[in-house]
Amino acid sequence: MSFADLVFSGGPVFTADTVRSRAHFVAVAGNRIVAVGGDASDHIGPKTRVIDLGGRMLVPGFQDAHVHPVWGGLDLLRCDLSPYATSAEYLTTIASYSAAHPDDEWVLGGGWSMSAFPGGTPLASELDRVVPDRPAFLPNRDGHGAWVNSRALELAGITADTLDPSDGRIERDAHGAPSGTLHEGAMALVNRLLPPETPERMLEALVLGQNYLHSFGVTAWQDAIVGAYGDAGDPAESYVAASASGALTGRVVGALWWDRSRGLEQIPDLLDQRERLTTDRFRATSIKIMQDGVAENFTASMLEPYSDGHGHPSDNSGISFVAPEVLVEAAAQLDAAGFQLHFHAIGDRAVRECLDAVEHALARNGRNDNRHHIAHLQVVHPDDVPRFRELDVTANMQSLWAALEPQMVELTLPFLGEPRSSWQYPWGDLHRAGAMLAAGSDWSVSTPDPLAALHVAVNRIAHRDWAEGEYGPFLPEQRIDLATAITAYTAGSARVNHLDESGQIRVGALADLVVLDRDPFAGPQEEIGSTRVVETFVDGRSVYAA
Repeated sequence: MSFADLVFSGGPVFTADTVRSRAHFVAVAGNRIVAVGGDASDHIGPKTRVIDLGGRMLVPGFQDAHVHPVWGGLDLLRCDLSPYATSAEYLTTIASYSAAHPDDEWVLGGGWSMSAFPGGTPLASELDRVVPDRPAFLPNRDGHGAWVNSRALELAGITADTLDPSDGRIERDAHGAPSGTLHEGAMALVNRLLPPETPERMLEALVLGQNYLHSFGVTAWQDAIVGAYGDAGDPAESYVAASASGALTGRVVGALWWDRSRGLEQIPDLLDQRERLTTDRFRATSIKIMQDGVAENFTASMLEPYSDGHGHPSDNSGISFVAPEVLVEAAAQLDAAGFQLHFHAIGDRAVRECLDAVEHALARNGRNDNRHHIAHLQVVHPDDVPRFRELDVTANMQSLWAALEPQMVELTLPFLGEPRSSWQYPWGDLHRAGAMLAAGSDWSVSTPDPLAALHVAVNRIAHRDWAEGEYGPFLPEQRIDLATAITAYTAGSARVNHLDESGQIRVGALADLVVLDRDPFAGPQEEIGSTRVVETFVDGRSVYAA
C-alpha cells in the first residue's frame, strides 16, 4: 500500500464543492489530493508529514482573479506610501526615501490615498519641498492618477497650453497651469520619460510580489495587465523567466493589455504574444480591456452625468476609453480567436458597454468556454444585473472596496447622487440573480489579503485592522454569506482562470491548500477579518509558513 506524503486532520475542511461539504481529513500524494474524509490511519506511513489542524480550518488555495504582483513588488522596492494615510506622512516618507537614494535619476513609488488631499489632488508645490532637485512620479493607490513635481512637469513639457489627452485630464490651478496631479491617460505624458527597470529588477519584483501573495494564502492568480504598459517593462517576460528557472510557484494567467491608442490591427500581435508567452505555469490567454477610469476623478463612464456635489447635474459623464463600436467588434474577434475577455468597468455605462460587447460576440460566434469576466463593478444599473447570468459573464468582485471610508464618503457619494449611490458593488443582487462570482484584490491598489475582502463581502464594513474612520455598514442588503464569498475566492476564480483542477478540495484535485488559524464560520462574523494564514501549499509543497 502506498502512503500519503501529507495528511491534514483534526479540523474542519471547507471543500468549496457544489454542496459545500465539510470533511475533517485530507491526504496528499505528490501534487494531488488522494483522499477527503475517511480513516486517516490508512494513509499515514513512516515518511508522511501529519499536520494536526487542532480545530483550525483547511481551505482550497485562494485565487486572485485581478491582481498586479509585479507592480506590487516594485512598489515595495520603491517609495512605498501605502502604509500611510496623511499628506504629512507621505511627504516625510518621500523625503526620507529621496535622501536614501541620491543616485536615482527619478524618485518613483506611489500608493497615496486621494482622501488625504483636498479634492483628491495633491500639488506639485508640496512635492517640490521634499524633492526639489530631480523629477518625481508617484501614482496613487488605484493607479488612475499620479502626483508629480515641477521638475517632472518641466521635463514633459506640460504647461498651461498643453491640451488634455482624450483619455485623461491634467489637473490645473485657477490660471490653467498644471497643478501637480495627472489623471488617467495624462499620466503617459510623464510616464514615457521614466527609465525602464532592468529584467533582473522586474524578476526580483515578481518573486517579492509572489511571496507576499503566498503569505495571504494566494496560490494562483490572474495578472490583470501584462504586455506593453507602464514605465517598468513587461511583466510577462518576468513570468516566462521565473517559470523557466523554477522561481514561479504560483499558477498564473496573464491578461494582455488592449492598447486603446490602437484598434483591431493589434489582434495579430496579441495572438503572437499568446503563443510566445505560454509556459508550464504561465499562460497569456486573457485580454485586459480598460473601458473606463474611476469615479473619484470623474473618469468612470456613467449613463447620466456626475453631480456637482450639490445635487445638480454637471456636463461630465466620464470617459469610455474604447469607442463602443470598436469594443463590440474587438470582443467578437477576440472571442472567436479563443481569448478570454477581462474588462475593467467602474461606471454603469462602462458595465453596460462591456455586457453589450459580450452579447455581440455570442450572437456572432455562439457560446463557448472562454469565460469572460468584468472586474470592479462599482456602479451597476439594476437592469444589467440579470444580464451577467444570461450572458455567462462572471462578476469579478473586489469586495474590500464595498465599505464606507473617507474616499467613498468625500469623493464619491456626493458626486454620484441617488439612486446611483445605492447601485454600488451589488454582490447580493448579482448572486441572487444567478451570476457566477469570482474575487480578487487589485493589489497594489489595496491589500491582497483575501480574509480582509471576505470580511467586507459578508459584513459590508471594513474590519478594524483595515478601517479608515468610524462608519456603519454600506448597503447591507448587498451582503453575501461567508460560504459564497470563500467559494468565489477559490472555485469561482479557479473557473475564471481555467484552472479546473484546482479551487476545490476533492480527490484528484491539485494540492493547493491553505491552513487558517481558526474556523471563521465558528466565531462571530464580525471577526472574520481577524483570521490569518498559518501555511500555504502549492502542489503539496509548503510555499509559506507563518
